[in-house]
Amino acid sequence: MYDTRGARTSARARASAAVLGAALLLAGCSSSDGDRAAGPGAGITQQPKSADPFWVNPDGTAARQLAAYEKAGKKTDAAQIRKIAEQPVGEWIGPENPEQEARGFTEAAEKSDRTALLVLYDIPHRDCGQYSQGGAADGDAYRAWIDGVARGIEDRPATVILEPDAVLHLVDGCTPDEFHEERYDLLRGAVDKLKSLKNTKVYLDAGNAGWGHPDQIFQPLQQAGIDRADGFAVNVSNFYSTQDSIAYGKQLSAKVGGKHFVVDTSRNGNGPYTEGDPAQKWCNPPGRALGETPTTKTADPLVDAYLWVKRPGESDGTCKGGPKAGQWWASYALALARNSN
Repeated sequence: MYDTRGARTSARARASAAVLGAALLLAGCSSSDGDRAAGPGAGITQQPKSADPFWVNPDGTAARQLAAYEKAGKKTDAAQIRKIAEQPVGEWIGPENPEQEARGFTEAAEKSDRTALLVLYDIPHRDCGQYSQGGAADGDAYRAWIDGVARGIEDRPATVILEPDAVLHLVDGCTPDEFHEERYDLLRGAVDKLKSLKNTKVYLDAGNAGWGHPDQIFQPLQQAGIDRADGFAVNVSNFYSTQDSIAYGKQLSAKVGGKHFVVDTSRNGNGPYTEGDPAQKWCNPPGRALGETPTTKTADPLVDAYLWVKRPGESDGTCKGGPKAGQWWASYALALARNSN
């Protein structure tokens, strides 16, 4: 019934060894703009730092798919997947080894003179029992998890997208009332912990242009600590156009002290899906396309960046023939790439 929010990437399947492997792969890389990165996807490069300071993972799922297509001689498919593999995407920190994963990603990014883009998604009672249900067992477990993430980041540059849907689900009736007070406390604590780090920026998730009106969420954002964060994120894992997302974000910004925001443009190239079951239009919709590539050069001074928070090619959930939420789906990735410019 929560058709305006996308299912989120589950990080459980991503082993910590792979994270550390990515860091080791980059150990010999220099930091010049457009530098070639080692890794399984031949020819993966870092984007020019002046426009896109975020780290491209040369050992990411798309890079591995690219390498497999190249090895199989599937040049056309490889060229399409390269559109994804060469862009920085959010690294969703898993529940078991937050310190190790955060350290692996931020060390790898620092060695390439880039900033790690991390997504924290482990709030208790996550996703209201839907496709990405789960999260920390309780408040104390969540606080310990955040502490682990912070130890892993240390003073290395990082941009953090904090808890997709966590505030939105306090507003839309999805999260039961008895969990509200604790969730606000956990989000405030997470913001404060992460902002105590020297080079970490924090953006609280704030929904999307299609779910409701900024009047409904600005006070909950204030309760969640938006005043201490760098800003908020809109359109995470969703499909609303960049233009509509900016309009929504600017309205919301005016209500929370002029805070800046970032927009997830990973899959919004063709806008939202408007056909089929309204309750499922957010889940693996057909005909979608990659959006603007990640950059800090945006169309509005309030927009700090266009980011690929959702990892293009990973499923929203077991709908429309998709695998479990967060699992790589090569045919969907190819469709996103083919439909983009």
